[in-house]
Amino acid sequence: MSHFTNTLLTSVILSLVTTALIAEDSIPDLKNRRELFVDDFLIESLDGLDLRLHEPLREGPAFAFDKPWEGRFSAYPTIIKDGDLYRMYYRGLPNVEEGTVAVTCYAESTDGVSWTKPNLGIFEVNGTKENNVVLAIHDKYSRSFSPMLDTRPGVPAERRFKAITGVEGKGLAAFVSPDGIHWKLWREEFIFTQGLFDSHNVAFWSASEGQYVCYFRTWTGEGFNGFRTISRTTSQDFLNWTDPVAMDFGDTPMEHLYTNGTQPYFRAPHIYLALAKRFFPKKAALDESVSSGLVDNPKYAIASSDSIFMSTRGGKHYDRSFMEAFIRPGDTPLDWVARDNTPALGLAEGDGRKLYIYRMSHYAQPSAHLDRYSLRLDGFVSVHASYEGGELLSKPFRFEGKELEINYESSAAGELRVELQDLEGKPIPGFSLEECTPIFGNEIEWVVKWKGGSDVSVLAGRAIRMRIAMSDADLYSFRFR
Repeated sequence: MSHFTNTLLTSVILSLVTTALIAEDSIPDLKNRRELFVDDFLIESLDGLDLRLHEPLREGPAFAFDKPWEGRFSAYPTIIKDGDLYRMYYRGLPNVEEGTVAVTCYAESTDGVSWTKPNLGIFEVNGTKENNVVLAIHDKYSRSFSPMLDTRPGVPAERRFKAITGVEGKGLAAFVSPDGIHWKLWREEFIFTQGLFDSHNVAFWSASEGQYVCYFRTWTGEGFNGFRTISRTTSQDFLNWTDPVAMDFGDTPMEHLYTNGTQPYFRAPHIYLALAKRFFPKKAALDESVSSGLVDNPKYAIASSDSIFMSTRGGKHYDRSFMEAFIRPGDTPLDWVARDNTPALGLAEGDGRKLYIYRMSHYAQPSAHLDRYSLRLDGFVSVHASYEGGELLSKPFRFEGKELEINYESSAAGELRVELQDLEGKPIPGFSLEECTPIFGNEIEWVVKWKGGSDVSVLAGRAIRMRIAMSDADLYSFRFR
């Protein structure tokens, strides 16, 4: 073999090795994170299976906006889990007539089902301090007050809670609190001004990105023209923010997104779920003769809204795999009034198997209230198998841990089996489909077993694939632990 040929062969081999190394480096390390099937991040292929969006079950009213300082135009609820307590904040606004003052109201719960409105005695409203108001300074600050519990390591105790509030067309103001009850303006100047902010704008600390993230209202046109949409900005200190970036929704039609509802999912915080309100400004389900009997303001008698589901893992892209409604308006005319059906920001966990989702109902009407919905833990989207069955093949990944845990349900006839493969698609001895103990039933945290047991630690850190065979079953999430 000539020196030239030998050198060329060496070069080709080195090139192939380098390419392989680059591919290896690009394989995600899941560590022990829980993964949901809200996008195709880990899905290589689905054969005979599909991704199914699940609609929450309406459980009924959580509470009415029945205090004199709350009323028909109460809006923008935010739920925060603080230890064993759920804290809820929302706008109180009896009407939208000139001179009516908005306040920020507070309720709390230990189980997400029963809510109380404590008499806090902080602000005098309507001649009394016996109220549940946590903010009543400068009406403009309570129009869209949006608090968060700051989970950034080392955050000072006096700023453990933070909030942003949008002043329409002007900017975002920042508030801080040590206890979530007593709030003060952090800085007199707006912390961010590059938007219109005429909605529920949200911010949180992202552990996966190592920075604060804010999703806020913008429009596709100049001023308040075009489509209501969403932009994003980030910060290291909550006071200084990057230039905004318009969010991308993939190859989907533009729609009015009235709120964004973007939040880290508490069981998988590297995935942000967006429970947003979709708005149709000129699509009214009710005849004017009906709507005028429900609301006394003409602009709330037209249009309609529902709730949608999106997700993102950070960056500028929302995954909109599901264009259908996540929650439909409802079965009475009172559910079809304009600007109704706004999902709350935040979730509660119930009985170890359920999530509670909250949504405004009967907006602009005397019966305005907050409804509670329930959904299986992780149950937003599933990999769904019919009776005929099918298979999922994952993209390559690495993991940490000793066991594989799945959240699934099946019929009595159905089942799931899991195979772990090498990068060439060959079953790893001891972890083949045939060696997997058939899985059927209904479990939130089920450990997969093979003939040799459940221990997969010998594969930890190694790049592998996962093959899942299913029939008449749903798979919601998995993690290695």
